[in-house]
Amino acid sequence: MKQSKTFSMLAIGAAAALVLAGCAAAETETETDTDTAVGTEAAATSVIGAYDLSGIDIAVGSKDFDEQLILGEMLVAAFEEAGATVDDKVNLGGTSVARAALESGDIDIYMEYNGTGWAVHLGQDDPSFDPEVLTPGVAALDLTENGIVWIGRSPFNNTYGFASSPAATEANGGAFTLTTMMEYTQANPDAIVCMESEFPSRPDGLILTENHSGITLPDSQQLILDTGIIYTETQSNNCDFGEVYTTDGRIPALGLTLVEDPGVNILYNVSGTMGQDKYNEAPDAFDAIIKAILAPLTNVKMAELNGFVSAEGQDAGAVARDYLVSEGLID
Repeated sequence: MKQSKTFSMLAIGAAAALVLAGCAAAETETETDTDTAVGTEAAATSVIGAYDLSGIDIAVGSKDFDEQLILGEMLVAAFEEAGATVDDKVNLGGTSVARAALESGDIDIYMEYNGTGWAVHLGQDDPSFDPEVLTPGVAALDLTENGIVWIGRSPFNNTYGFASSPAATEANGGAFTLTTMMEYTQANPDAIVCMESEFPSRPDGLILTENHSGITLPDSQQLILDTGIIYTETQSNNCDFGEVYTTDGRIPALGLTLVEDPGVNILYNVSGTMGQDKYNEAPDAFDAIIKAILAPLTNVKMAELNGFVSAEGQDAGAVARDYLVSEGLID
């Protein structure tokens, strides 16, 4: 009995010691975990939040179609994250309106396409079809002639294109090429091609398809519509063909078929375009922020974001912010 009792006391003491040791270990572990968590939280910051634009005022503009609204709102959210005071002037109007606002100083930055810069703003011919050649060429010339800085370059290429209506696609037995599209309009004088107001007269617009095919589209077969309406009117067969942006999410959402382009329409990778004086206020930060925004934007990703706005009706600002958060660029 005495041995038994001694054994029991020893067992109890050992158990107590284990409990106390366990508590001490748990307490130590909890303190360590808490310290680690606090340290991690203190160290955590967004990619763009690591750059300081405090004290800088910047007016952000954009053109007036969905992709541009999203890109403009990305800039607004990113610059705010970095501490800038931002004047949101997103949704200014067409290309000429946005560029004029930049040149006049009414805005400090908007996203522009390399093909537009080359052919429209700089009036150049024979653009390169290599983005690593075209964008630097545009940037050098625009800086020299106009004091405009081009920053970064998107992976996505939102070139102009055409989509065929369901009825026209069925009548043709499948997708068109640019040449067979123009042959179709020539063989069917009642066929209508719907375009936005600038496209028939732009040097990078309809004329490229006409020159490629050797066929001129008569005025009687051209219908000018607002950009967004072109997609729904083509889907409804009121337009046999509609001018589209190739990364637009409405193309798959509405069951439209892209006309195959062998490389006629020039490149439209996007960059930030900014007045040189504003850029010089924080060149390293502007370079890093804009490049971080653009780097994940492939054709697939940009079409997905565009679809949230154009097909699902989501707010462009919300889509832009969700994208930046999902990429870890802002909190």
